[in-house]
Amino acid sequence: MTGGEALVEALKKEGVEVIFGISGGAALPIYDALAKPAAASIFNVLVRHEQAAAHMAEGYAKASGKVGVCLATSGPGATNLVTGIADAILDSVPIVAITGQVPTHAIGSDAFQESDIMGITMPIVKHSYQVRRADDLPRIVREAFYIAGTGRPGPVLIDIPRDIAQAEVKEFIYPEEISIRGYSLHLAADPADVEAAAELIARSSKPVLYVGGGVVNTEAHEELLALAEKIDAPVTSTLMGRGAFPDRHPLSLNMPGMHGTAYANWAIRDCDLLIAVGVRFDDRVTGNLSKFATNAKVIHVEVDPAEIHKNRHADVSILADAKDALRKLVDACAPAQHPDWRRQIAQWKEQEPLRYANNGKLKPQYIMEVLSELTDGDAILATDVGQHQMWASQYYPFKRPRQWLTSGGLGTMGFGFPAAMGAKVARPTEEVWLVTGDGSFQMNLQELATSVCFNIPVKIALFNNMSLGMVKQWQELFYDNRYSGIDLAKVPDYSALAQAYGCVGITVKTPGEVRPALEKAREIDDRTVLIDFQHDPAEHVYPMIPSGQSVQEMRLQPNE
Repeated sequence: MTGGEALVEALKKEGVEVIFGISGGAALPIYDALAKPAAASIFNVLVRHEQAAAHMAEGYAKASGKVGVCLATSGPGATNLVTGIADAILDSVPIVAITGQVPTHAIGSDAFQESDIMGITMPIVKHSYQVRRADDLPRIVREAFYIAGTGRPGPVLIDIPRDIAQAEVKEFIYPEEISIRGYSLHLAADPADVEAAAELIARSSKPVLYVGGGVVNTEAHEELLALAEKIDAPVTSTLMGRGAFPDRHPLSLNMPGMHGTAYANWAIRDCDLLIAVGVRFDDRVTGNLSKFATNAKVIHVEVDPAEIHKNRHADVSILADAKDALRKLVDACAPAQHPDWRRQIAQWKEQEPLRYANNGKLKPQYIMEVLSELTDGDAILATDVGQHQMWASQYYPFKRPRQWLTSGGLGTMGFGFPAAMGAKVARPTEEVWLVTGDGSFQMNLQELATSVCFNIPVKIALFNNMSLGMVKQWQELFYDNRYSGIDLAKVPDYSALAQAYGCVGITVKTPGEVRPALEKAREIDDRTVLIDFQHDPAEHVYPMIPSGQSVQEMRLQPNE
């Protein structure tokens, strides 16, 4: 058995069914092992760009809850993975990135296609390995998957020199148990901390549950629902936490923060207790930290000790897995009702619902409303980054975790399409939609070829305003309409482009064409379908809290 074959065998033992990547010189021994009958159970998706491989692995992981795997060769192949690895660390996505490397004797000599991928990725991985003995590969793979998928999930890098991948493995030893010095997990909530939190909850008359990706990652949605209903607390979910709580539930406040609902932001402003679960008090939610939830005591449930007290001091902190902590809080808390608080929130919802001007032009919000109606909120949605991302989060009613795939912390344009494909591979019977913008889509549109060649059909709603819309919105509001670097010319013809790749292309320019186009796309299951929605280019995202400001400066509509 060679090192490459040992790698494949270890991946099989980890339950790996798919790898996304591109071959190259330093990775040839690995790809040779993947070509042999022993690797037949692993589906090898040949992508068109390594960045897309990393995002596909992320999409696979987000949709399935499993560790995603991407593979690239040395040098530029490895460096092309970097954006996806950085995206995964900020959004706590479990992936293992495997890179080929020049032979060990050539490392440090500036050999052809050599890059110090260990050094490059050091700040953006949970851990990294450079394999120096072929016999170590089974153990390293076992440890890498364990680290990536436990605690706060994240990316792990395995760098394999070519001579190690070619070397003979003397003995294949795959460890069943893992013990890693310096890596200890605190998954169980301390009963004393739970009791202290329950006392704060009992004294609260205006509680709010503020939940994020930690609830999704641990699939603690049932425990969250039980706690919210037991203590009668409204729930607002961050961009990464969408789906953790059903949007159609009476206690749902939708999303908080810069482009969150007015009533979610007002509820956080006026609450007397903020129960933060699996969140990191990101600046896009808090704005000006000194003015965020100033009237509230804070309970912070978080599995990563580095996040506790980092941005906001917690009156009670629970260092634990969100699922365990929520389950114990449900048991510890007495039932409560807060009729006055609920009436106030209902008044805010009636006073300031999500709204837009229906002036006869094609509006992106309307597209999301129709898509929501036709799919009944059951589809998996992936997005890129920008205005379309906010409209999708605002107007699509999520029901469950792992329905929503987006780039939050890094804000990566080009994430959405490969992530949608990764989700489709993970859940092939589900309806998967990509909601993207014309700026973002052009960053990885070459993966249309991958979707055709490997039969990974997704449905694409492309919001086309012929500009970098979010940047344009900021330039209008804060730079006196000085537009710079945002104009995207009327190329390509997206419908024709899709057809050139062997997909279905549709162009929509009026509101009346929206429903028929979406219905047609939903009827086609054997190919990727792209709908070019040429919507009102003047439409912007509201509400909006300007960066670094507070809810007091929230703009509800363009002229307010």
